[in-house]
Amino acid sequence: MTDTEAPWLDHYDPHVPPSVDYRLEPLTAILDRAAHTWPDRTAIAFRNWRCTYAQLRQRAGRFAAGLRGLGVAPGDRVAIMLPNLPQTLVSYWGALYAGATVVFVNPLYMETELTHILEDSGAKVLVVLDLLLARHSRLLRGSKLERILVTRVSGALGFPLNWLYRLKAWREGKLPPLDLDGSRVLAWEPTLARAPLFDPGEDPARDLAMLQYTGGTTGLAKGVMLTHRNLSVNIQQARSILYSIGESPEVFLGLLPFFHIYGLMVNVNFATDCGATIIPLPRFDPLDTLKAIHNNKPTVFPGTPSVYMALMQQKDLPRYDLKSVRFCISGSAPLPIELQRRFAEVTEAELVEGYGLTEASPFTHINPLVGNRKEGSIGLPFPDTMARIVDTADPGKDVPPGAPGELLVKGPQVMAGYWNRPRDTDEVLRDGWLHTGDVAVMDQDGYFFIVDRKKDMIISGGYNIYPREIEEVLHAHPKIADVAAVGVPHRTRGEVVKAYVVPVPGSGLTRAEVLAWCREKLAAYKTPKYVEFLDELPKTFVGKVLRRVLRDRPGEQKPG
Repeated sequence: MTDTEAPWLDHYDPHVPPSVDYRLEPLTAILDRAAHTWPDRTAIAFRNWRCTYAQLRQRAGRFAAGLRGLGVAPGDRVAIMLPNLPQTLVSYWGALYAGATVVFVNPLYMETELTHILEDSGAKVLVVLDLLLARHSRLLRGSKLERILVTRVSGALGFPLNWLYRLKAWREGKLPPLDLDGSRVLAWEPTLARAPLFDPGEDPARDLAMLQYTGGTTGLAKGVMLTHRNLSVNIQQARSILYSIGESPEVFLGLLPFFHIYGLMVNVNFATDCGATIIPLPRFDPLDTLKAIHNNKPTVFPGTPSVYMALMQQKDLPRYDLKSVRFCISGSAPLPIELQRRFAEVTEAELVEGYGLTEASPFTHINPLVGNRKEGSIGLPFPDTMARIVDTADPGKDVPPGAPGELLVKGPQVMAGYWNRPRDTDEVLRDGWLHTGDVAVMDQDGYFFIVDRKKDMIISGGYNIYPREIEEVLHAHPKIADVAAVGVPHRTRGEVVKAYVVPVPGSGLTRAEVLAWCREKLAAYKTPKYVEFLDELPKTFVGKVLRRVLRDRPGEQKPG
């Protein structure tokens, strides 16, 4: 396919342009514009705490000045390790206003994962929750971080909930002392005391807004370099194709993790560009989520198939009013057709499935908002986004419509490359085309369908899990001779990890030992749900594990 062949353009909704006249601006212009256009509109609503867009901009500017006062210079990396809280949003926008590059860190990460990201990114400052500092105290205090800024959940609550929360946490032993040292480990809140700073003078086309870490075939997370232009352009693309979202005041349910590129772009950047009220939810609990929808009346509910499925399985579902939701944007994993139908019946919402990946900021495809949506399709490419399907064995050869091959994408939202990894960058970025590693089909109308994954990545509940990382951990166990990790189907999470383990003969290895070893070294969602012992793994004659054989194996599914 050439750059000019785009059959999907004929199937865009009437209001969607094939190309966008982009504003070349730093990402912070989104918040500037929202604060100017809707200064008194509520930007964040968290329990009994509220913040307008004018106040959010002011707080972000004060945090930016606080960071500069701590020695953060433009281009320095500021890591944020927080769940979905108001402090997360203030820290994110503030770091951008300071000219820093944001590095989000998953709060579920264990020490090995955390150490790698902090060292690889060279983060200068870390914003962290008190509970996470207590959990990783030895690692963080022994790291090369120049400053550690600590906050509590109670800091996001108004009176009297802030005092009641602290009392409850203290009684449950969940209120660790901050143990501030006055120089390196500091409280987060005092950084808001300085006069605001709003103009770091970024070059949108060149300066990095984020290093967003994603897994790789080596098992080590790679920092995806996303410029201000990448992220700003992707929001402008999304606004053009989701044109009716934001025409009236919106309320976004902020359930997707802000530290994940999907959650950040939809629930923070896109929502802010719409002037929407963001309702942060720090964790996913099906009943709590139903109550949040019932009480807060969100109009837009971005999520993942596993989230929608879990809600549909709640026996108390009829007790909650979900009719306020007008749009659901689903991503991170394929959306089952039956789930899509049932969810639409319960909510009467438009459930739109899309596709993207971290390396593309992340969105590249989405189904039409009101036009023809083909069941099972990820939809059509975004404006100014080219897509092609090539032979998996010969990437220079396009395959005809209807034939499977690797999906390649090209557009202004595609990353600048991997941080300090030119070889890895060259492997996936060739002549401007991003090789996604996903196997897909394009039909005659330009609709795309994901049919398989070229990589061995496991997607569980919207999280990307790389088998090599799990295998490296298990290979280090003295009683394990060989191991392979694969994804197996799961009713609510899409896939979960299953580990096939070959024990050292006579070692007496148990499933409980395998799981205990993983829990010490891996985030909970990466820990295998099933463990099966084998005498040997199926391999090719050159020693490569036949993962497809393992995935199709009708073996036992015994949890540890």
